[in-house]
Amino acid sequence: MSMEFKEYPDREMLALSVADRIAGQLGQHLRTSPTASLCVPGGTSPIPVFETLSGADIDWDRVTIFLGDERWVDGEHKRSNGRLLRRHLLRDRAAAASHIDLYTGDERPEDAADALSQRITEHLPITVALLGMGNDMHTASLFPGGDRLAEALASDAPPLMAIHAPGAEEPRLTLTRPVLSKAIHLHLLIMGPEKREALERAQKLDPLEAPIRAFLDAATVHWAE
Repeated sequence: MSMEFKEYPDREMLALSVADRIAGQLGQHLRTSPTASLCVPGGTSPIPVFETLSGADIDWDRVTIFLGDERWVDGEHKRSNGRLLRRHLLRDRAAAASHIDLYTGDERPEDAADALSQRITEHLPITVALLGMGNDMHTASLFPGGDRLAEALASDAPPLMAIHAPGAEEPRLTLTRPVLSKAIHLHLLIMGPEKREALERAQKLDPLEAPIRAFLDAATVHWAE
């Protein structure tokens, strides 16, 4: 498989197209399967996608949504990915979807990883996974220099792992390479010239230096200036 690259005239077109594509893939899957799963990134880039997708006319009550990673902060904290998800995606028609919250209130992400891994396993393979990428070429909380990055990129990694990294302000919980890379439909959303440059750099690097590299061969990349 090789990466498919789609360029859009502007960010608004990108958001509308990606939301439409995800809704179509979930809807198609639900025609032959009782349930579907959707994994999405945190951060502000996907907000316009979420807001369009939340109104899509599909059987959301048969869809389970979860994040690709979560910062270990309270659910109302401004840096919580879950808070972003609740405000922008789990509303309108998509309010009917099930949500696996990756923040459990346990003291450390390590304490929650096993129980959450079991819950996520019930929804594998992921039907549609949407990834983001940082300028440092991290995706989810798979950061270059992360303390357990090699383990999280291994083919036998558990679905979820706690990770601490110099580039991350808080401890994190992240989905791992095997779970994300085996999604039936895999999309990467990037915007702006810096991200496009980072993507081009990542293609020539090892996943330990550029974790996004582990997913590119299976991904459709959506980019707008």
